[in-house]
Amino acid sequence: MIIVLQPDRDDLKAIVQRVVQVAARFEGVETRPYAHTGTGHTFTEIHLVGPTRGVPTTVFEEIPGVLRVVRVSTRYRLVGRHHETEAAGFEYNGVRFGDEGLTVIAGLCAVDTREHVDLMMSALQKEGMVTTRMGAYKPRTNPYEFQGLGRECLPYVFELAGQYGMRAVAMEVTDGRQIDEINQALADAGDPTGVILQIGTRNAQNFELLKVVGQQERFPVLFKRGMGITLEEALNACEYIASEGNPCIIFCLRGVKTHLGDPHRNLVDFAHVPLVRRKTRLPVCVDPSHSVGSVDEAVDGIPDVFHAAGQGVIAGASSVLVDFHPHREVALCDGPQALTLEQLPRFVRYVRRVRETFEESVSDTAPATAADAIDGA
Repeated sequence: MIIVLQPDRDDLKAIVQRVVQVAARFEGVETRPYAHTGTGHTFTEIHLVGPTRGVPTTVFEEIPGVLRVVRVSTRYRLVGRHHETEAAGFEYNGVRFGDEGLTVIAGLCAVDTREHVDLMMSALQKEGMVTTRMGAYKPRTNPYEFQGLGRECLPYVFELAGQYGMRAVAMEVTDGRQIDEINQALADAGDPTGVILQIGTRNAQNFELLKVVGQQERFPVLFKRGMGITLEEALNACEYIASEGNPCIIFCLRGVKTHLGDPHRNLVDFAHVPLVRRKTRLPVCVDPSHSVGSVDEAVDGIPDVFHAAGQGVIAGASSVLVDFHPHREVALCDGPQALTLEQLPRFVRYVRRVRETFEESVSDTAPATAADAIDGA
């Protein structure tokens, strides 16, 4: 059971105390307060944990300052939307991740040289972009393949990010100790940028790692759906992160592993975008590069990666995570799926136009209000 309090109240502390007092009447029920920020308000919630089936909602609904009481039917009580209408998302280092617009997170799947980082970020800056992806730690299926440069590349990645105005760098972590390395490298560089911790598909159910990234609140988390787990399991993995204290999570769809996806690398699962938006308060990202796995073009001359990205954006995704490389033929990781810097302006134009179409479609098909009916009479 979740008790949602009215936002922007001066007596918030007293309301919380009253709810806790009432909850104490019921044996075995614990109270856990949480706060989450929407587009216009910060909401305080008090979650009742334990045997709540017999707890009546009326005793809380009668408390002045309580907005509503929700009986939770899903296991992901923190990331769930629970019939809210407030737009999902959060702001980090001056960048808004949420339903209000589109953020393209383009860059190197794996950092290989300083020169390539420099060229990539320079190209992003020319397009007015302030977010990028730069893989430092790379889990690989084959133990003999390139595993990433690790902390060796962090100093120049952060230095160049600051130089080119990148406000957020998405990079995967595979071990909690890598967060300490990122913190230290940022401090040594003078904190020129921000970092989004990425949980890759292979660690989607590494529950100890999920707890670690949830326990730190400095960096938001981009969680990639596991390649072979259900959507419900993936959302519960996000609940692990949120339950440890970090609610700033971006949910990323990146395709699922099945031979039915051939000849693409994975079966594209972007039809789940509206479902995730409906069920949760998480902003949704799509990763067309790892879904498609190649830069082959359709008969219309548009690469499959563009089309897959468009499928996600037209369904309501507010972020796109996509691989680029200045010289894909020498990339040490996933070169065959990386777009070139020459394709960057075209890709950005494409997804922005699709986003405009999505926003126009939402506006055109919005339910008519009573006022609209009167105006049209």
